Amino acid sequence: MSITYSEIMKQRLYILLPVALMLMVTACTNRNFHLEGNITEAEDSMLFLEHMSLDGPVRVDSVKLKKDGAFSFSEEAGEAPEFYRLRIANSIINVSVDSTETITFKASYPTMASQYEVSGSENCEKIKELSLMQMQLLARAIAIDNDERLGVKQVEDSVNRLVEGYKDIVRNNYIFKEPQKAYSYFALFQTLGGRLIFNPHESDMDIRTFAAVATAWDTYYPGAVRGENLHNIAIEGLKVLRANQVKRYGPAIDVDKLEVTGVIDLPLKDNKGVQRSLTELKGKVVLLDFHAFAMKGSTERIMMLRELYNKYHAQGLEVYQVSVDPDEHFWKTQTAALPWINVYDPDGVSSTYLQRYNVQDIPTFFLIDRNNTLYKRDAQVENLQQEIEKLLKGN
Repeated sequence: MSITYSEIMKQRLYILLPVALMLMVTACTNRNFHLEGNITEAEDSMLFLEHMSLDGPVRVDSVKLKKDGAFSFSEEAGEAPEFYRLRIANSIINVSVDSTETITFKASYPTMASQYEVSGSENCEKIKELSLMQMQLLARAIAIDNDERLGVKQVEDSVNRLVEGYKDIVRNNYIFKEPQKAYSYFALFQTLGGRLIFNPHESDMDIRTFAAVATAWDTYYPGAVRGENLHNIAIEGLKVLRANQVKRYGPAIDVDKLEVTGVIDLPLKDNKGVQRSLTELKGKVVLLDFHAFAMKGSTERIMMLRELYNKYHAQGLEVYQVSVDPDEHFWKTQTAALPWINVYDPDGVSSTYLQRYNVQDIPTFFLIDRNNTLYKRDAQVENLQQEIEKLLKGN
């Protein structure tokens, strides 16, 4: 039996087609990033690639450098930005990866941590800027500490002013400018003397800073573990700060006596720039809600409030929502389509109103009756709809 040239070609196609398809699938699923370059003056040294996980550094790969210092690493890229470091002994280059990019580094050992070139990644370039700024901050803090002309209190005050100035620069020029970027996340965890520079346990503005990045990561990388971690840090910081303020100033309201305390007014501007207050709502049943749209679970809470508002507003229910968000522009965007009263407290989690209402957790709500008297807070309410209906009927 003879086989024609045409039949031979068909058989070849049948053999090659599955191979080609397999190669196409492999190419589509191959989501690797690449780190390459040269670190000279480090012949026979081990260069480690380490993943900076939330639990600490994890070794991923390594290579023994030759005279030219050439190296190349390739690993699978995730759906959200991740952080790595290139390390020889105690010398480190911080790396962020947010796609299947190729990032090139050129450096010499042992000055690689402060004197290196990077290309192929804007995030890595910004991380280099931040790392150099952090080194300069440390050097200046050490110089102040070693100044024999300064007393202990003067040293402390001078270093604090130095750190606050650094935080303002980083917050305004990096974090708030592009909170969704990997370098903004990196900036949150810079340290000085082993302590976080942005410390959400000590500063309401630092809580706002963490929350701003957390919100951005929710938008750009929904479900990312690092984004959830930022939310947890911000919430925990808020709890600690509130508890410390209560210890310092004492609670302003006895929860067990809310029904006889009247109402503390909140003269704040709404999202149209008009000043609103609780006292103007006398005659209505008011759900006073302290909220932060940057916090996790905000969407679900807004949906719950919308359902209550739609059901009971015509009967006399009003929602007066106080935002302590770190970003006023973000708050305005989030509240633009909401039908109830939305006001903004520029003092955020340091607000005196939070202290006077003894708000230790965000979100927290209170019910106010038609006589403009505080009725109950959320901890005392088992069934919110029943309580609202009771107040609307005047019982």
